[in-house]
Amino acid sequence: MKHRLLVPGLLLLALSCLAGLTVPRAFAQSAAIPATQEADYVARDFHFKSGETMAELRLHYTTLGKPVRDANGHTTNAVLIMHGTGGSGHSLLAPTFAGVLFGPGQLLDANRYFIILPDGIGHGKSSKPSDGLHAHFPQYDYDDMVAAQHELVQKGLGVEHFG
Repeated sequence: MKHRLLVPGLLLLALSCLAGLTVPRAFAQSAAIPATQEADYVARDFHFKSGETMAELRLHYTTLGKPVRDANGHTTNAVLIMHGTGGSGHSLLAPTFAGVLFGPGQLLDANRYFIILPDGIGHGKSSKPSDGLHAHFPQYDYDDMVAAQHELVQKGLGVEHFG
């Protein structure tokens, strides 16, 4: 189940990087970036692969667009894009990225899609060791990051699957 969320995000990231390379920089920087919304989801009693538990794991995220739900209440237009190892969801809002993807008529037009840009554990505004726990912060790896994103998307945003 974890891989069903990760693979589309990685595919979109790769495609968007290619799109950024093929569009003239002047156009990418002139395109308007749609309005964003930021929020935090708190995963309670989050269990890490190391066996450690954190009472409250804060997962920050940014969204563009609005969810569209079918007759059963399932979101049908969600797109999850995960940032690189050293970044945050905000890195995906740079004009060279967002300017060629999220505007009207573009590949991931925010008028059509509900775009989710989360900050991974230890990055951006999500929980990280420097918040105060320092060396006592649970050990984490990519498996934990994916599990946390999965919980954010399912429990926090009510998205059960991606196209």
